Amino acid sequence: MHTSLPDPLATLLPSASGASARIPLVVFSHLRWGFVFQRPQHLLTRLARQFDVFFVEEPVLREGGHRLQCVQQAPGVEVLTPFTDIPAGGFHDDQMPALKSLLADFMIQRGLVEPLVWLYTPMALPLVADLEPRAVVYDCMDELASFKFAPPQLLERERALMALADVVLTGGPSLYEARKDRHPNIHCLPSAVDAAHFAPCNLDGDDVEATLAAELHRALPHPRLGFFGVIDERLDLGLVERLAELRPDWHIVMAGPVVKIDPAALPRRPNLHWIGMQRYEALPHLMSHWDVCLLPFALNEHTRFISPTKTLEYLAGGKPAVSTPIHDVVSLYGSVVRIGATAEEFAAAVERTLAEPAAERAAWRAAARATVDGCTWDGTADRIAALLQPYCETRPAEAIVLDAPLGRAPLAAKRETTAPPTARPAIAEVSVQPLSL
Repeated sequence: MHTSLPDPLATLLPSASGASARIPLVVFSHLRWGFVFQRPQHLLTRLARQFDVFFVEEPVLREGGHRLQCVQQAPGVEVLTPFTDIPAGGFHDDQMPALKSLLADFMIQRGLVEPLVWLYTPMALPLVADLEPRAVVYDCMDELASFKFAPPQLLERERALMALADVVLTGGPSLYEARKDRHPNIHCLPSAVDAAHFAPCNLDGDDVEATLAAELHRALPHPRLGFFGVIDERLDLGLVERLAELRPDWHIVMAGPVVKIDPAALPRRPNLHWIGMQRYEALPHLMSHWDVCLLPFALNEHTRFISPTKTLEYLAGGKPAVSTPIHDVVSLYGSVVRIGATAEEFAAAVERTLAEPAAERAAWRAAARATVDGCTWDGTADRIAALLQPYCETRPAEAIVLDAPLGRAPLAAKRETTAPPTARPAIAEVSVQPLSL
């Protein structure tokens, strides 16, 4: 249950005369802003009510030198995409000199000092020190080391980040349990939901997304089962295929981008429909055509720590869901989500859901609504704002060296005026070993 705090964002940042009082929040992410709309976008668009959010993506290979593309993607959120001619992918060490130079020029041009730095990937850690952050936040939303094609040095770099970070957040109880003894200021903040976005009562039947969703389902008889999300190594494609085989009269709609697996390897059956990536705005309209929503995740090293955001989104849409026994789904939502470990058990759980009497379905709706009401992104953002408050105190004016370039105070002076609530090693003391592939 997320506790709503009394408008902490309204009092989070210091006031100042002349220059803007908004504190810069520099975010490094392995996920692109324009990919699936999920935890980073939900949290940062809310924190951007007071922070100036600069979302730094992984570099894109482009001939012709290095440049930084800056695009305003939401109020208060600017996405920075580095373009370099360096072939190494992601936040590889080969990219670091170019990225450091691009970011340094950007910070100077914008007059940005003492940012909060927020990381979704430990691989960006070498970029932190030069930003002279007032605090470092690590939002651990996934066990990235277990993902397919994970950099070999990711675990070592995460250990360094855990030693450096002032605040650590985890995206679910499994991640929290695995890290709770490794940091003194760690908090379990499971993914939440924008309930109004998915609420059936808010859908506009005349919206273009409604028209497209209706067209996609026009030829599909009921019952219809649906999934939306990234289609990658975490899904149990064998289970999905077997489910379609067991119940050829059920139509299974799979919406989402195919990542890290060969699209040609997707199972093909007449009642199995792969409709590709869909806009976030389209998801409630797609779901309105489904009878049951699916969480057909594999049970393997890739899914041991996942906490699927779509669980609450399904519930907010008023749709019953069936899942494989993913730990965080069972522990957080086991009372309102049916579970099936094998394809046969999964099919039986779907059948029970489809056959629910009206009274039982009404009771489920009430329980699902109560679950959703306690898990809002606004509430999560409020809790994060409270955690960041100690690092956002106003510095005394005399601590600022006015003749420094762009008013930049020496790091020593700044550290004296913004003392961290918890002790952490200096950034220079944290060993970040170079990456070798």
